[in-house]
Formats: sequence, C-alpha cells, structure tokens
Amino acid sequence: MPGTEPRFDPAAATLEADRLIGLGNEAEDSRHFTEACAQYRKAIAVAPQYGRAHLNLGIGLEASGDVDGAAAAFETAIAMDAANANAKYNLGRLLHSRGELSRAAQLLRSALELKAGFAEARVVLSSVLHAQGSLEPAATELGAALALRPDWSAVHVDYARLLLQLGRTGDAEATLREALSHQPDFPEAHFTLSDVLDAKGDAEGAAAALERALALRPEWAQALNNYGVLLHRLQRLPEAEAALRRALEVEPELSNAYRTLGAILINQCRIDEAIATFRAGRKHDPQGFDLESAELFALNLSDEVSSEAIFARHREFGARLEAAYPRRFSSFPNVRDPDRRLRIGYLSPDFCNHGVALFTLPLVERHDRAQCEVHCYHVGATTDDFTRGLRESSDVWHDVHALSHAELADAIHRDGIDILVDLAGHSGSTLPVFALAPAPVQASWLGYLCTTGLSRIQYRLCDAVTDPEDSQRLHTETLIRLPGSQWCYRPRPGYDYRWPARPPRQANGHVTFGSFNHAPKLSRSVLSLWARILIDVPHSRLVLVGVPEGAARDTVTARFASAGVPKERLLLIGRVPLQDYFRRLGDVDLALDTTPYSGGTTTCDALWMGTPVLTLPQSRPVSRSAAGILSVAGLPEWIASSPDDYVARAVAFARSGDALATRRDTVRERMRRSPLMDEKGFARHVEDAYRRMWRAWCENRMAGL
Repeated sequence: MPGTEPRFDPAAATLEADRLIGLGNEAEDSRHFTEACAQYRKAIAVAPQYGRAHLNLGIGLEASGDVDGAAAAFETAIAMDAANANAKYNLGRLLHSRGELSRAAQLLRSALELKAGFAEARVVLSSVLHAQGSLEPAATELGAALALRPDWSAVHVDYARLLLQLGRTGDAEATLREALSHQPDFPEAHFTLSDVLDAKGDAEGAAAALERALALRPEWAQALNNYGVLLHRLQRLPEAEAALRRALEVEPELSNAYRTLGAILINQCRIDEAIATFRAGRKHDPQGFDLESAELFALNLSDEVSSEAIFARHREFGARLEAAYPRRFSSFPNVRDPDRRLRIGYLSPDFCNHGVALFTLPLVERHDRAQCEVHCYHVGATTDDFTRGLRESSDVWHDVHALSHAELADAIHRDGIDILVDLAGHSGSTLPVFALAPAPVQASWLGYLCTTGLSRIQYRLCDAVTDPEDSQRLHTETLIRLPGSQWCYRPRPGYDYRWPARPPRQANGHVTFGSFNHAPKLSRSVLSLWARILIDVPHSRLVLVGVPEGAARDTVTARFASAGVPKERLLLIGRVPLQDYFRRLGDVDLALDTTPYSGGTTTCDALWMGTPVLTLPQSRPVSRSAAGILSVAGLPEWIASSPDDYVARAVAFARSGDALATRRDTVRERMRRSPLMDEKGFARHVEDAYRRMWRAWCENRMAGL
C-alpha cells in the first residue's frame, strides 16, 4: 500500500552484510585496517544482529591497535551467537594477552566444546594453562593440537620447550625431530633442539644444533650467545669468544653475552680485559647487578687493585642493590625463643659437583637435628650425585631455579627460615634474594671469601687465620670466627687415592713443582715468583693443571720466557678427569699455591694426596684460605711471610732431599687427625655460631665477634 515502510528482509540483509564483510576482508588483507573496519561497521548497520559482522569488526579493530574496541566487538558477537566458536576463541586469545587468564580459559574451553577440532584454540589454551602454572594440562593441549595438525612445526617447538620444562627430554627431542622432518630448515627447531640436547648432557650435539640454526640465521644474537656458552663449557675458548663478540655486534644490549665473554677472558688469564668487558656491559644495563657481581669477583683476581678499593666497590654495590631491592617483609613470624630448634636455610647455585657442595655435605649430614632443621634451596639447574646426597641429607629440599628473586624470597619467608646462609656471594646470582631479607638472620659462608657488601647479610663465618682482627674493616658483615677452621674436608668417594711407591723426586731425578688452581688465579705476581723458584732450582719442572689451550697458555709461557725460563721446563695441561687430577697431585713434590687468590679445595686435595702446599697469605681474605687450612692441619712451616720468603722456602724445601719425601708420608695422617676432618666437631662449632646469632636477634642486638 502507498506509504507503507518496506519490510525488513533478514536474508537479504545478511547477504548484503556478507558482501560488505568481503570488502572489509580484502582491505584487511592489504593492511588497510581503517577501511576494513569501516566496511564491517556498514555490515553491522545493515544486519545489527549478525554475529559474523561483529566478529570481523573485532578482528579489524585488534589489528589496528584498538584492543578495547575489539574486546567489545567480540563480546557482542558472542551475545548475538553463543555458538560462535571463532568469537569465543578470539576473545579468549585477546583476554590471555591482557592477563585475564581465568575467563580466557573458560572461553577457549567453550570454543573447543563447540568445535573439537579447533587446533588454534588448543594452542592458545595451552598458553593460558602454562601462564597459570598448569604445565601438564598445557602439554596435553599442545599434544592434542599436533594430533590434529602434525606438520605444525612452530607448535612442535612450543611443545618441546614445555616438555623440557617438565623434564621429559626424550619426548621433547622426539617432537623436534618430527618438526624437522616436516621443515628441515626451521631455525627455531634447531635452536630448541640445542637446549634439549644440552639438558640431556650432550653438549657436543647441542653445539652442532646451534651451528645448524646459525647457518640458517647467521645474525641471530641469542643463538650466537648460547653457542658461545656451550663452546665455553667445551673449553673451545677462542671460538666461544668469537661467537660472543659477534653476538654483541648484532645486539650490543645482550647482557648475558658480556658476562659469558668476561668469564672466558678470565679463564684465559685476561683479567683486565674481563673487568673492562663487564663494565662495557653495564653501560647497556645500568641495573645489571649480575654483571657487576662478576666484575667484583674478578677484582679479587687482580694484582692491580688494593684491598681497600675492593671493599669500597663491594660496599657501593651493596648500597645500590639494597636500594633496588628494598626489604620485602615488615615483620617475621619467627618465635623469639633463644633456645628453640632453629630452621637453617642454605642457598646456593652450586649444589652439584663443586667445591661448595664438597664442603657443605659433611655439615648438612652432621647437623644435630635436635638443634636444627636443615633446608637446602638449590638455585642451579645442574644435578648429580652430590645433589642427590645433599637432597637425601637435608630435612627439606627445595628446587627453586625457576623462581624469581621475589618468589624465592616469599618461599623462604613462608618456610619460616630463622637463619639463611649464602653460599655463593658474588660467584653466583642470589644476592638480590638476601637484599629482600626473607629471614631475620642472614649470613655468608664458604662460597665467597670476601665481603658481599650487603648490610642485610649481618654475619660472615670465617676463621682467625683467613680473617684476622684487621679483616673486620674490610667487611659490611660482622665476622664470626669459627674455632680452628671454616673448612671441613671429606675426600670424594670412589677414587683411588694411592700415591706412587717412589716419591716423584726419586722417580724423575728432579724436583717437580705443581699448581692445580684454576687458570684465572695465575696472576702476574705469582708467575714471577714461580719463575724465580725455577731459576733457583736448576733442572726442576713445573706442572700447571687446568690451563686451557690458546691465550692462557700463550700468556703463561710468555711470562716465564721473559723471566728466562724456557717452555721445556713447563708442562701445561688442560682440565683432566678427577682420577687423573688426583694422580697428578701425587706426582709432584711440592704444590705451589697462588696469590692474590689462594686455593681452598685444591689445597685440601693436595694435602690428602700427601703433597705439601706452599702459600703466601696477604691482606685479602681470598689470599689466606690455604694458610687457614695449613695452620689447622699443623703445617705452619708451609706458610710464607713475604714474597722473598715464599721463594726461599720453596728453594730450601726443594734442596732438602729425602726430608721432603719423609714429610710427604706424614701429611695425610696429620690432616686426618686435624679439625679439618672432624665433621662432628665442625658441625657443633657452626651450630654454636648460629645459636649466638639467633640469641642476638632475640635480644635485638648483634652477636659479638
């Protein structure tokens, strides 16, 4: 009839809306998002109840950067069509990116109920579950997605990374091999395969996988960095250095590369270059406390820096760290009972085949459980027989390498730890946890024979030889001196500790000196002293174990040559298996300790093999560890008072003939009878120190020196 409004035709409206959506899709494919959204809005105007139009508008708005508008459009699409799996998927994916995990998971599960074969929804749901800490369900979703799309190489990589987190290294390798069967030139798969092979202990295979990834993407800074790390562990130091320098050319802000490069330079006896490298990295990462810790550790190896300057740097570091990591807890629930059983927490990245674990295990085993409940917090990812021994010996074992500093501090505080003990100092990366102060009493012991610089670590365990009275001025911590020694030695089980039937001098026809400390400890000053000894003891030889090929050996031989000692009198050896290490300890007449950084584990090992150790303590605590060990072992004659005395004693002992061999026969027994191997006595001394610290806290005071 004339004047009657035209009837609305839903089918025609939907058809027109689809045409407009098609135009919008074409614009979106050309990245003309504004035009695309305009077409989608026209479609909505034509068919306001058409969920597909709202869905496409949401996708267009998200692509243009309007996340809030996109979320509203997806919500409308779902309201118009509750069975629209794509709308629920897209809103769930968007909410996941905004951290709204609970509703994201709900929407994605609903999408999968509507469309079971929706592989993309399973991948996003897996990511949501991962973010929620549900790793096994997350892995299940990725496995289901790959069952639907077996050739989805990128998802194979994500699946492998998740399986690696779960410790399923075999499954992780299998899924990566599957990905590479579909896409052999997929660099991310080779990169992740390297991580998996490394976790399985195949460092050579891991390096080869990275070589393949880098052949496909030569400028990949993170792959270059990881390659340098692996080559460092494989002692392929020149190649490692080249890889890391290339990584830093590509990405100068790559903080980890500076740290590893500095470590490589240290292992090549290039201490000054290492310090400069750490400082260069800090320019790109002013809050790079790990880099500064590495630099502070390196300062202890340098001949060029005074003890006072080292202390000042540590104190400045501690102030900055504590400003960046303010105290996290306003109070402690710990009951202030001075005599109750204490919860002791030991925190270390080195609960594995490492000197720290070697000396910690006897203490943990011998702790009086009526006095102490022992918690061990393992920050490192490496596990071995030492790890298992510590895990079995502790009352509570915590694998915490995946936690952030704040998460770890929260866990320690929840555990009600009374005294938290740092076993790493600046040789690790756990000091921010101590800055957060999760325990009422915090102490340092063993892993770093120097101040940490933190005021929130109140105490450091030491002894009267390593840290005489004058040492207190070089510490922010109050020094607690244990009776006898801060060391308690137990030989590693399973090794042959017999020494040769004939002393080395008799077997070789000449005196053999030896050093078994890490190559970075081979300072200019100690090499100069050793050259003087070799010149004064004609025909003698010097064996240096642990010196890698390349720059380190070149540096050592050049310094001896400049002093008039030919390389024929030197035997430089790289890292050796432990059994070979002990055999070589028994094959030298006299071990020469390093300075200014002395030996701890190597000193004990040498004495156990009957080999005397000559040391030169100086003002730094790190220079006095061997002196502390020799003193408590009843061998003070091996402690020199000056550089000239060090040389004179070495020459005199070398000329003493059979007297040197006679001393050799008594060294092990002296050590066995000394406090160095009195495990029960050592544990009681440490517990007494803890009790003094605890009582002082209960009384709101500091424990005495």
